[in-house]
Amino acid sequence: MNRQFSPTRLDVRAFAEDAAQLSGTARVGDFKRLAAEAAGQGNDRPVQWSAQGEMLNPRHVQPQVWVHLRADAVLPMTCQRCLEPVDVALQVDRPFRFVADEETAAAEDDEAEEDLLAISRAFDLLQLIEDELLMEVPVVPRHEVCPAPVQLSAADPDFEEASAPENPFARLKDLRNGRG
Repeated sequence: MNRQFSPTRLDVRAFAEDAAQLSGTARVGDFKRLAAEAAGQGNDRPVQWSAQGEMLNPRHVQPQVWVHLRADAVLPMTCQRCLEPVDVALQVDRPFRFVADEETAAAEDDEAEEDLLAISRAFDLLQLIEDELLMEVPVVPRHEVCPAPVQLSAADPDFEEASAPENPFARLKDLRNGRG
């Protein structure tokens, strides 16, 4: 049977049973939170993604439902070292195992090495793609090597001179000598 699957309302079990594949190209601007990380820049940049369903132990009482997700994007950000633009490559290549409900996912999460999600007949795959790409965004985006030398310290001789505390005994000396 050749079923049609939608990435915004994915029947995860049927997708895995058919060992189906979905792929597509979206824009960074299609993902509001991802676009916000790029400060509204690069909204037309592509987000390539693909998903593959897989059913392990299909004849078992509780077969395992898997979706393998891949996604790639390049976000324009600001280097936190030199404050110049930097393109940050984001890549996701991760399998997800789907379980009966949220309680099962929470109970098995500590022992499972894989990521667990609750199975759904209307799963939003694009939401998962955005979530996973957001987790790949570095906390501090920066160039490997900045294009221009970075001044890592600032020195202002006038500031240093103005902020030097006055010796209180020098003021007493001036008062004693009748200068003040």
